[in-house]
Amino acid sequence: MRVELANVGKRFGRVEALRGVTFELPAGSRTALIGPNGSGKSTLVRALLGMLRTGGEVRFDGAPAGDDRRELARRIAYVPQIAPRLAAPVRDVVRAVAGLRGVAWHTIAAVAADLGVDLDQLAARPFRALSGGQRQKVLAALALASSAELLLLDEPTASMDPRSRSAFFARVEALPSSVTILLCSHRLDEIRRLVDRVVVLTEGQVAWQGAAGAYLDDHAEAIVEVDAAGEPAAVWLREQGFVQGATGWWSRALPVAQRARLLGEITHRLDGTLRDVIARDVERLQPPGGGTAS
Repeated sequence: MRVELANVGKRFGRVEALRGVTFELPAGSRTALIGPNGSGKSTLVRALLGMLRTGGEVRFDGAPAGDDRRELARRIAYVPQIAPRLAAPVRDVVRAVAGLRGVAWHTIAAVAADLGVDLDQLAARPFRALSGGQRQKVLAALALASSAELLLLDEPTASMDPRSRSAFFARVEALPSSVTILLCSHRLDEIRRLVDRVVVLTEGQVAWQGAAGAYLDDHAEAIVEVDAAGEPAAVWLREQGFVQGATGWWSRALPVAQRARLLGEITHRLDGTLRDVIARDVERLQPPGGGTAS
C-alpha cells in the first residue's frame, strides 16, 4: 500500500497537533516515525487509522480515504504502544479479530508462540488480566498474522523481553516486500534493523526525513565497554579516553563511524588481557547537523 500525506493538519482547541505534515510512504517501504513526546506521532497514526478528521489530504494507493473506511480498515493492522485493558476473554478478542481478518486461530497461535505466548493456555483469561508484555505479544501476533498491506506499529516491543523482541524482528523481516510499515520507535536497534527511511516530527511538523543510515550517522553514537586485566591495559584504555566504572569495566562514547576502527585496535592492543568487549548504540542527545535529507 502507498500512503501519501499532503499538508495534513490537526488542531485540538488552541493546540496545533499537526502542521502541514507532508511525506510519502512508498508501497513496501519501511519507515520509522520519530519525535519527542507531544510531537504529534500518535495524532498522525490515529489520523491514518481514520480515528480523527484532519485538514489536508491523506491518500491510500492514490485514492482519498473517504468517509467509509470499512474496506480500507481490512488492509491496515495496528499495534498500540499500550495495549487496551479489555474485559473480554483472550479467546473472544482473538476470535473477533480473526473473524474480521479471515485468519485461522492456529495461524495466530503460531505467531504468538513464536513471540512467547501460548494462546490456548491463556484463552479463558480476561485480556486485561494478562501482563503488559503478554497483551502486547497477543496484539503483535494478531497484526503480523493479518496479511495487512499497511502495518502501523507504535513502540511495538516496548513491553517485550529480549527473546520475544528478537522473534518479532525476525517476523517483521520475513513479511512480504509489498507490505508497508510505519514504525514509531526510539530504539536505535529497531531503526537499524527494520526500516529504510526515517521521518522526524517536532511540534507537529516534519523536521527531518531521509534514509535511515543517514539518520543513524547523524543522531547516534556508540558506547564501547571493555573488561581487561592488568595495568598496561588500564594505561592504554585511559590514553584512548576510556573511563573505568565501579564494576571495573571501562567505557567510552564515540561517533558510530569510529566504532569499527576502535574495536579493531582493542582486539589488537589488548590481546591476551581482553576478557570481554561490548558495543551498543545510543541516541545522541544533541545531534550535529540538521535540515532535511531527500
